[in-house]
Amino acid sequence: MRADESGFEIAQQHGGWVVRMWWPVGPITGGPQRVTVEPADDAEPRDVVRGISTTVLRRLDIAAAINLAKMAPEAQQTLQDYAQRLSASAEAAGQLLAAEGVSKRYLATLAATYAAMADSGAPAPVPWLARLIERRPETIKDHLKKARRDGYLGTVAGKAGGELTDKAKAVLDSLVTEDR
Repeated sequence: MRADESGFEIAQQHGGWVVRMWWPVGPITGGPQRVTVEPADDAEPRDVVRGISTTVLRRLDIAAAINLAKMAPEAQQTLQDYAQRLSASAEAAGQLLAAEGVSKRYLATLAATYAAMADSGAPAPVPWLARLIERRPETIKDHLKKARRDGYLGTVAGKAGGELTDKAKAVLDSLVTEDR
């Protein structure tokens, strides 16, 4: 494993080839963002001349590389920080719900937390949110549906979660301004 200021990579050698898989610093939510295949230093010249074979590509163990990447110190620290920020955001949503009910500020905060959780690849974000907000998962699902209907949370085809809308971002910006 090798790290630099912007990310880290996992290398695997398959025959005369070295495969490097690179991830940016941050939570590991899937496969690498960049894959390079280069001749190994000790590669036989005749293997390099023939080029990369499909056998080399089939032998890539991306699942093992993902597991190693998830254990990297760069991913662990960022993942802990990210989880703490998401927990704080969910707790803030819960406080807004208790103080204001299902308000635009609550819906925007809930939508932002939910979208961030889905983007991070977190499994089962609704039950997790429900625990932090101290409501039933069905209630949180209903609130997320309302956030979608009211224009705070958009959908992304084929993707869990959704995208935060400009309307939600404006509400969140106003929350930050109020805190100053």
